[in-house]
Amino acid sequence: MNYLVIVIGAILVNNIVLMQFLGICPFLGVSKKVSTGIGMTGAVAFVMILATIVTYLIQHYILDKFGLGFLQTIAFILIIASLVQMVEIILKKVSPPLYQALGIFLPLITTNCAILGVAILTIQKEFNLTESVIFAISHAIGFGLALILFSGIREHLDLQDVPKGLKGTPIALIAAGILAMAFMGFSGLV
Repeated sequence: MNYLVIVIGAILVNNIVLMQFLGICPFLGVSKKVSTGIGMTGAVAFVMILATIVTYLIQHYILDKFGLGFLQTIAFILIIASLVQMVEIILKKVSPPLYQALGIFLPLITTNCAILGVAILTIQKEFNLTESVIFAISHAIGFGLALILFSGIREHLDLQDVPKGLKGTPIALIAAGILAMAFMGFSGLV
């Protein structure tokens, strides 16, 4: 039951983007096309899950063991940056079209505070490794759900007759606000 609460809470109730406002840069920057949103979701999910596992192990077996908890944020940022470099190298070799589609947005994963936020939240909530992985997977799904839904909305908005003063970023921010309010409907679920 505890795992189900973690999953539903992370995906719907406490969505990392729409409720906690972490990961807004890629949410707004990569959401013009659904295909790019799906690619970004995959990259962020991979890095988020891997970063959570590695940071959990570093926290419990190095930082806590040697009384270096004050280095948590710096250590986690370095770990995430290293993992993003690894993802970039893998994408370049395995999927050049996806690598080119992500282009400038791939470095955004390095500074994506959603990844750092999930890694720190797992430590703050005192989850074990299994709960941490489920938490990270669930938040990755929640991030992907929000990003893909928002990408679809933005693609649809491009086909609509939007007033000149609202075209582009203004209507995107309005749509993001409405999407966030829709997710608030899940607040009493868990």
